[in-house]
Amino acid sequence: MNTVRRRRFYSISWVMPALVLLGVFVYYPIIDNIWLSFFSWSAFSSAPEFVGLQNYQSMAQDDIFWRALLNNVWYAAVSLIVQVALSLVLAAILEEFVRPRLRSILRSIYFIPSVISITVAGLLFAFIYNPRFGLLNRLLDFVGLDGWQHSWLGEQATAIWSIIAMSQWQSFGYTAVLFSVAIQRIPTELYEAARVDGAGPVRSFFTITVPMVREMTTLLIILTVSGAFLLFNEVVVMTNGGPADSSQVLGTWMYRNAFLIDDMGYAAAIATVIFVLTVVFAIIQLVYSQRRRVEM
Repeated sequence: MNTVRRRRFYSISWVMPALVLLGVFVYYPIIDNIWLSFFSWSAFSSAPEFVGLQNYQSMAQDDIFWRALLNNVWYAAVSLIVQVALSLVLAAILEEFVRPRLRSILRSIYFIPSVISITVAGLLFAFIYNPRFGLLNRLLDFVGLDGWQHSWLGEQATAIWSIIAMSQWQSFGYTAVLFSVAIQRIPTELYEAARVDGAGPVRSFFTITVPMVREMTTLLIILTVSGAFLLFNEVVVMTNGGPADSSQVLGTWMYRNAFLIDDMGYAAAIATVIFVLTVVFAIIQLVYSQRRRVEM
């Protein structure tokens, strides 16, 4: 009995430092931020003033907040299509049809953009999108599509989509490599049995590959959507939320209210909304994935 208690004590002693660090640096700031969202305060105020739900009421009437939220939603939707669905298709093609040596080279090529700093990538695409000497407009002019030329980062209709395109370019290869690793763990006997039964590559993809990489898919969906609502650096580097706040996202709008407008309470309310959205989506996705696993 003493041995069992000693083991439990040692186990708890190893876990406690991690729990303390999580409590101090993760959970306490989250709870404190939620609490401060019910106050009106700034960096120069003597004491926070309790205003209840006033910050959230102001948020409901803030057109820029809703535009920023919509931009985050569009970013999440495009990212799910490109970074999850298309990345899985690319990984399956690489593992099925490409020879091992060429496969390794292609995986490295696809992975390179993900190791480039977001700041560097943003500046690179700012040059590509330049309306006068940018590569994109010159390419459109070369193929006779000069009517499609735009000031990509200077027009309200194209600014956020230009940022989304840059971000997909940077993250697409990374998720494809992760899917490749997941596919390599699938027993080859399953594919051989499917071929014997007359299943082609497409049918094998949907009946074997997709179900067998469900855990990786769930993880990437959660990370992709969470990352979409934490979007910040790309927007700051490329447009800083402009033109006319058309490319604002929740992260940049929160930052502007906190450090430029100096409305810390309202910024805390936006941060709370970001936290709630990401947590709710993660819980829904985990519950759905668990139910699918039980059904199978």
